Amino acid sequence: MKIVVCVKQVPDTKGGVKFNPDGTLDRAAMLTIMNPDDKAGLEAALRIKDEYDDVEVTVLTMGLPKAEEVLREAMAMGADKGILVTDRVLGGADTWATSTTIAGAIRNLEYDLIITGRQAIDGDTAQVGPQISEHLGIPVISYAEEIKIEGDSVVVKRQYEDRYHMVKAKMPCLITALSELNEPRYMTPGGIFDAYDAEITVWGRDNLKDVDDANLGLKGSPTKIAKASDKVRKGAGEKVTLESDEAANYIMSKLLEKHIV
Repeated sequence: MKIVVCVKQVPDTKGGVKFNPDGTLDRAAMLTIMNPDDKAGLEAALRIKDEYDDVEVTVLTMGLPKAEEVLREAMAMGADKGILVTDRVLGGADTWATSTTIAGAIRNLEYDLIITGRQAIDGDTAQVGPQISEHLGIPVISYAEEIKIEGDSVVVKRQYEDRYHMVKAKMPCLITALSELNEPRYMTPGGIFDAYDAEITVWGRDNLKDVDDANLGLKGSPTKIAKASDKVRKGAGEKVTLESDEAANYIMSKLLEKHIV
């Protein structure tokens, strides 16, 4: 069984964010981490590898050359191979151009299952995973909080507002994972040494299969940034003045309304 996990190197927002003049993130100037949802997806793939024989996990990322770091982290956790897709012409890509690029790279690989994170913390669009599946013409199951393999099918517990769905699909298919899916394992000392010495496959524009230049990079991105800021203004919220008993009942009614209790 062959699993491809798509991961992204994202800014560590605890260290602040920086922007280029065109409104895009200045990724080269910021500290970075592996996107949390993607890391949960990687852990799900590694658990499948632990449970079944003959499972190969390939981790793929698109980004700057320094994005190699998250591939080595993934390999130190237990992934078998790492592929970095990097090229100047791919810079400034929105979700459409990014998913087009990643799908073009995946077309070079054999796969039974593709796992991505639900969304990246530097965009929060939740679009790239489903778009990849559309480009590849395979089913997608999003918001996975549990994944099981049954023969040539995958069974997913899918989060849905105040309840969940149990969805079964034949492979190949794509799953988008929630960070709540699991608790990712730590890198092992031996894994770190092996990952440091491992060869990372690097692909550029010429390695993308069945992709039009018009759909790549900033020029191929229909989404345009009007304004970017690292400060988000919060509203005052709802203010209610009540007596103590009324206040308690009011709070409980709101918690029930939001399905929190």
